[in-house]
Amino acid sequence: MKANEKNKEQNRKKENYTRLKLKIFLMMAGILIVSGIVLYLLYQYVVYGNLGNLVVSFLQKKFHLDYYDARNIYQYTFRENWGLLMFLGLMVLFLIISWFVLLRIVIRYFKMIDRGLDLMLLEDHQDVELPQELHSLEKKMNAAKRDMEQRKMEAEMENVRKNDLITYLAHDLKTPLSSVIGYLSLLHEAPDMPPEQKAKYVGIALEKAERLEDLINEFFEITRFNLQTLILNKRKINLSYMLQQMADEFYPILEAQGKEAVVESEEGIFIYADADKIARVFNNILKNAIAYSERNSTIQVKVTDSEEKTWIQFINHGDPIPEHKLNVIFEKFYRLDNSRSSATGGAGLGLAIAKEIVTAHEGEILVTSSVEQTVFTVILPK
Repeated sequence: MKANEKNKEQNRKKENYTRLKLKIFLMMAGILIVSGIVLYLLYQYVVYGNLGNLVVSFLQKKFHLDYYDARNIYQYTFRENWGLLMFLGLMVLFLIISWFVLLRIVIRYFKMIDRGLDLMLLEDHQDVELPQELHSLEKKMNAAKRDMEQRKMEAEMENVRKNDLITYLAHDLKTPLSSVIGYLSLLHEAPDMPPEQKAKYVGIALEKAERLEDLINEFFEITRFNLQTLILNKRKINLSYMLQQMADEFYPILEAQGKEAVVESEEGIFIYADADKIARVFNNILKNAIAYSERNSTIQVKVTDSEEKTWIQFINHGDPIPEHKLNVIFEKFYRLDNSRSSATGGAGLGLAIAKEIVTAHEGEILVTSSVEQTVFTVILPK
């Protein structure tokens, strides 16, 4: 289907450019015919008119020649070389008429293209309009204009989301910092505090300090995402072992919420990828699954392998993602729920970074969501 559309588009381009070439060719032929007619009329005037007598009379008066000498000069100079003079005259006439007619039309095309380029840079929704012969170019310019407008709008939206998130994070920094300072002040002011109470206050201060560290890391994440260049260092990776190791690392967080992560994979499945970056993909998706799954639920990590591709699915049970948000969930600085508490809300970069890394590996990352479950699928080529 796509091949047919591509062939049709190429045929339209050829037809447009053929029409343009034909138009220019006909104009050149017309100019040549007009030049020939002018020269033919001039030739008739020379042969049957008084031009010869005028030239002989001019030579007699100007150079003081007798009639026979002047006529011989005219005869050998003009009459004997009339074919060459006609050819030169035809070329001169052709160039003169082309300068005033053909080049003017060609320049008009360039001016139209120049105006079209100006319209592309204007911040309005006016389409570029060119002659029918330049329809394919008009189509490309309008497509480029719409693409530029779309990119600008996305950049503006991204910047707004980024600024909002920085504001949220800056505000969220105050709460754990105030708690840390408050509980440390109590410990400092009451050195004889009972051990049980002291342990409680130290635990709360440590928890808030860890949250403060997470928020600071979010700030660094925002900066790194904009500045880093994605360079892959691929090698052979034991996928089953990596996923199981990752599930074990999340055990303390899962245990605190009554959850568990179960890896369902055959032994000895290998992929060829950048270990650090692909681990970051799985880490971000698993972290997202933990944050949005129900308490006391199981997060499944399923691996399906074939000769060409490997599928890794992360399945969690929780509130479904609205359909209109499935298309934007991988955008930078997008948080699924802006009203989430500061204890779990992130900068909205995890899934965007995951998609960028997977795309760099020439793979795909997909998401589906229903009342029963939400599934993130990473597809990597072998």
